[in-house]
Parts: sequence; C-alpha cells; structure tokens
Amino acid sequence: MACVLQIGAGGVGGVVAHKMAMNREVFSRIILASRTLDKCKVIADSIKQKGLGEIEIDCVDADSVESMVAL
Repeated sequence: MACVLQIGAGGVGGVVAHKMAMNREVFSRIILASRTLDKCKVIADSIKQKGLGEIEIDCVDADSVESMVAL
C-alpha cells in the first residue's frame, strides 16, 4: 500500500488519477494537487461518482519551491 502525490490535474493527470484509483491495492492514499483547485475537485468528484473511493486534493504551484515544501 502506497501514498502517492500527483502534481497536475490536466487531461493526462485526470486519466492517471483514475487509473491509480482503480488500483487501491497499490495506491491506498492518493493526493492530487494543482495550481487550480477546481480542476482537482472535478477529478476527485468523478472518481467518487464512479465508486472508486475518495482522493485528497490540494492547491500547489509546482514552480514555487516554498509551495512544494509546504505541501
């Protein structure tokens, strides 16, 4: 069981988050972060609606060292 932090909630990020959520025996805790929290929420809601459990979401600017360290 692993905890994973995924940075990015674009088109590819959404697919990756869904695939990880389908494999809970490997990814027990999923945290999705992006500059746009609304994009993360849309993906998290989709995962929940499909019965794949819940994921955590957060806001982060991957270009900012301080923001990444705080996350």
